[in-house]
Amino acid sequence: MPKLIRITTAPISLNVLLRGQMRYMNENGFDVVMVSSDGKELETVKANEQCRHHIIPMTRRMTPLGDLRCLWLLYRFFKKEKPDIVHSHTPKAGLLAMLAAKFAGVRLRIHTIAGLRFVTTKGFGRKVLIAMEKLTGKAATHVWPNSYSMEQYIIENKLVSPKKLEVIGHGSSNGVSLSRYSIPALSEEKIEETKRRMNYDPSLKYFLSVGRIVHDKGMDELLNAFVRVHATNPHTRLVLVGAFEDEVDPVSDKARQLIQTHPAVIMAGWSDAVEYFMHLSFALVHPSHREGFPNVLLQAGAMVVPLSVPVLMGILI
Repeated sequence: MPKLIRITTAPISLNVLLRGQMRYMNENGFDVVMVSSDGKELETVKANEQCRHHIIPMTRRMTPLGDLRCLWLLYRFFKKEKPDIVHSHTPKAGLLAMLAAKFAGVRLRIHTIAGLRFVTTKGFGRKVLIAMEKLTGKAATHVWPNSYSMEQYIIENKLVSPKKLEVIGHGSSNGVSLSRYSIPALSEEKIEETKRRMNYDPSLKYFLSVGRIVHDKGMDELLNAFVRVHATNPHTRLVLVGAFEDEVDPVSDKARQLIQTHPAVIMAGWSDAVEYFMHLSFALVHPSHREGFPNVLLQAGAMVVPLSVPVLMGILI
């Protein structure tokens, strides 16, 4: 039975971005091991995927000494496990896993690119992040962008050899299940619960944003735009489904103040049932600075919710 190691920086990516993939592979002929840092989602991930999990204490921040330690820990883990395939997601996990897997002699080394961090940075930090992407691509045997536009951007900027690039299917990191993301599948009880969470009023129009509350997700631009919209149409509301991540990419003080004080901004917090918010919303707005083919767009499409996706950095689908 071939052994497959799936690795992300944090368990939230295994839980949200890749949900169901590890269990499917494990039930269809692969011995699957998951790797990530520790986190509150870890027990949920293990319960959902029914696969073994190994903790490597990676962080999303640049921590050179900590990263070198994680590289060594991954190398030792790969030498012990002797996987046939290592498949990484997210930038930090990709760099460390592809290098460690190459040093450990893993034959198939796959990295999926769903977004490029450097497109929102400047100066020396940007150069470092570009070098990291190129190094990840060199160490991998296969690189899978999750959209055709992302593939084209990678080729134009000479980040990865075109021979290694392939878009799987028509893109997306995972796709969505129509048995879940469809109006007939919704529970009336949960619809009412979500209405209470939103303080729902059918006379209002709700614009929805789903994702981490960070600068790179376009939160500053979204809030500034919504304030102008609300000034001309007071029957609009903005619902934010997500959580702050201040340690890596905080929103501006102005954006934070608007979230906390604007009467028409509803901070709903993190939710594992975004389909209910979509069902009650007028439109989904996704102004992210850097995306390939986000799952949230497929989810909204399945829920028959109009989409607004500003192309802020020119690499969206």
